[in-house]
This record gives sequence, structure tokens and C-alpha cells, in this order.
Amino acid sequence: MNLNARAAALCRTLAADAERLRIELHLQDCGAMVVDCGVKAVGGFDAGLLLARLCLADLATVELEPGGDGLGPIVQVHTDHPLLACMASQYAGWEVKGEKFFAMGSGPMRAAAAREPLFKDLKYRESASACVGVLESGKLPTDEVCRDVAAKCGIAPAELTLLVAPTRSIAGTLQVVARSVETALHKLHELKFDLHRVVSGWGSAPLPPPAKDDLAAIGRTNDAILYGGHAVLYVRGDDASLQEIGALTPSSASNDYGRPFAEIFAGYDHDFYKIDPHLFSPAVVTFVNIETGHSFRFGKFDRQVLAASFGIA
Repeated sequence: MNLNARAAALCRTLAADAERLRIELHLQDCGAMVVDCGVKAVGGFDAGLLLARLCLADLATVELEPGGDGLGPIVQVHTDHPLLACMASQYAGWEVKGEKFFAMGSGPMRAAAAREPLFKDLKYRESASACVGVLESGKLPTDEVCRDVAAKCGIAPAELTLLVAPTRSIAGTLQVVARSVETALHKLHELKFDLHRVVSGWGSAPLPPPAKDDLAAIGRTNDAILYGGHAVLYVRGDDASLQEIGALTPSSASNDYGRPFAEIFAGYDHDFYKIDPHLFSPAVVTFVNIETGHSFRFGKFDRQVLAASFGIA
């Protein structure tokens, strides 16, 4: 199963559906296709759902559902291929850089480049004839950036599609919040849990209102996961290890837990690497052992922090 091939197949409908999605396609001089989903284009919910599906290599279902707690709609995700969809594809592990350009890169292009140490742990890398990536950025990538990404993926620039949305946009906010399962898996990876035990995953998180700028949006999207996210992981193996690691898994295991992320971030001079890495996880994580039939739930939701972060009275 080729992740990039799945995403590339989904991209073939972009031109025909651009008006409905309110996105704009830009063919670069090098032949790469850049798709604006919220930088200058309006984008919206459907563009955000598309971005999330592409981030997950179309190996997950992403839905926008009504919320029942006054915080707005809920972004739900489920996948039967959690390692490939979330860790080999969705995780934003590629820092894409160029002259006066920076973006966090997600999507199956990561699996073709396999530049991150994570891929050694996953024991996964793929060869692709065409690649798809999603960039979290307030700028569209230059021709030079597209050429560089294509080279690192081992493809011709004309076989590269990059979709772009800033965090503050509707589409950008939605695709970030669609990471409840991914953040749980990444936390477990940091805790040295064997991710191959995870068979399927379901997750949800509230969709924040669009923020006034990307910095504020980073705060709100993180809070959506940290204080309102729920991941349910279906796993194999023994119960004892789940009970042992469970209390360490949710965001409340961190000493930084309990304040809006914007406040935490400012306290560390806006340096992600100074923040306790154990903070980055859903508020609640539930393990369902498909071999023993037992379930274990850890963590807690904090509606008060969410309401303050989202600006809801």
C-alpha cells in the first residue's frame, strides 16, 4: 500500500472541485502544483477535511460533527491503519525551509523522503513516483522550495503537489485539530511503547474559532487537543503494561498542564523545545484491549481552559 499513491489519487479531483472547495491552484515554473487552501484563498470546512484526509494518506475517515457542550463542532477521526496514517504520514515532522520561508510539513511525502529518525523506528520508507505534502504556513512555497522538496523525495518537481494553509485559517485549524489519534501515538512513541500493538484508533477534539493570527491559532489548536481531545486506541497484548503507561499518556501527566497553551508558550519565550514534551497529548486517552476485553481510561477534560482559550463566555 503506497501512501503517496493514495493521496495523489485524491488530488486528481482538485482542479475540478476548486470552486466548491474555495481553493486556488498554482502551477510553479518547475512543474510542481501548489494548492492554496487558506493563505489568500478562502478555503473552509471542506478544504480542511480534504487537508486532513491527505495528511493521513486517505487512510482515515475525518468528519465534522455537532458538539454538545457549547464549544462548537467536533472533529472526529478514525483509522484502521494508525501507524501508517498517523505516524508515517500525518505527523508534522518535516521542517520545510527556504529563503524567507518556513513551514511544518505533513503528509505522505515524509515517507518518501524518510528524513526523520522516526522512520528508523517505524521501519518504513516508500518509493513514490508522485508525492503529496501539506504545509502549515502563512506563505506559499517558492519554486526553489518546491524543487528542494521534490529532490528530497526523489521525484521530479512536476510530480509534487503541496497544499498550504496557515493555522489561523478555517482549513488550517481543522487539519491541525484532526490530530487527536496522532498526538496520542506520538506520546506513546516518546514513552517507548510498542506502537505495533495499536490496531485501530478513534479520536475527537473540538474545533476552535479561527484566531486573529497564527500565534493565537497555535494556542487554540493545541488547547483543543490538550484539554478537549480524546483518543481511543484498540490494542493487543497484556493489560499490565497499559495500566503502567496509561497514567503517563494524557496531557495532564505534564507539569505544564492546566493553563492555556498561549500562556505556556509565552512563558518559554515562544520556544517549543523548552516546553515539557509530555504535555503534547490528548486530554483523555482510552486503551481498549481487543485480546482481554478490558478498557482503561486516563486523563481529564478541562472545559474551563477551553472556554477561556476559545473566547467563549
